[in-house]
Amino acid sequence: MSTPDTATPTRPASAVDEVGAPGRLGSLGPVGLVLAGGVSVQFGGALAVMLMPRAGALGVVTLRLVVAAVVLLLVCRPRLRGHTRADWGTVIAFGIAMAGMNGLFYQAVARIPLGLAVTLEVLGPLALSVLASRRAVNVVWAGLALAGVFLLGGGGFGDLDLVGAAFALGAGAMWAAYIVFSARTGRRFPQADGLALAMAVGALLFLPLGIAESGAKLVDPVTLGLGAAVALLSSVLPYTLELLALRRLPASTFAILMSLEPALAAAAGFLVLDQALSAMEAVAIALVIAASMGAVRTQVGRVRPPVPEA
Repeated sequence: MSTPDTATPTRPASAVDEVGAPGRLGSLGPVGLVLAGGVSVQFGGALAVMLMPRAGALGVVTLRLVVAAVVLLLVCRPRLRGHTRADWGTVIAFGIAMAGMNGLFYQAVARIPLGLAVTLEVLGPLALSVLASRRAVNVVWAGLALAGVFLLGGGGFGDLDLVGAAFALGAGAMWAAYIVFSARTGRRFPQADGLALAMAVGALLFLPLGIAESGAKLVDPVTLGLGAAVALLSSVLPYTLELLALRRLPASTFAILMSLEPALAAAAGFLVLDQALSAMEAVAIALVIAASMGAVRTQVGRVRPPVPEA
């Protein structure tokens, strides 16, 4: 799934970025696919948090990346020959960004609630979108986002785990890099081949870290099974659903739907992990979501159709 050049907050890596006909499902069909993908990702994240006591944060990331890489390589069977050095450099950078994004994010959710971690992580793509637009109105969206971050810290950050918050912000920075190299990879590799290869790069990078932290725990049948479930829920299933959705949904609409990720994460954290949000935290998440949606709409507004000649 490819990420559009507008640098909107999206996660998928090699999809066809086009506006297609609505098809038999109508407008609700692709929207439902995107929302289902978002729910899958966040509940996969909640399952990953439950798995961390068994395998550790690095072990969970390793299981997710390795299983997802195996599945994608088997399904896509990417061609290894015929690529330039620049092609391989792009896909390796994409894999590094993917590994860093996942590793930092799982370190964050090991320390702070899932909804707060995703809210802070979204600031990376939001900053990328604001900088790419270069419009004065984006000062408003940046202000909303900063207000949300201020509220997340309770007005002074005394109650927020600063290490966990730093990991989440680092994951956001890597998410921004992921978006950039996702688009470049999508242009250089057909279909989902680049995603499969980048996932393999990320898995190889993280494998030594996972083995060092968890060792034989990684091959425990229960741990391996739960890790496979995390990989399917957090990577394989959402990427597939979003790939299908982007074939019939404008990229701008897709990006706005993706801005709902913090709310979905908060719901998953509450339902699965019993992580309740305070009223202030709920308002903070709402502000970040509003900032993301506003930045996306501003960015989309830059591209206007040509006026037909009289």
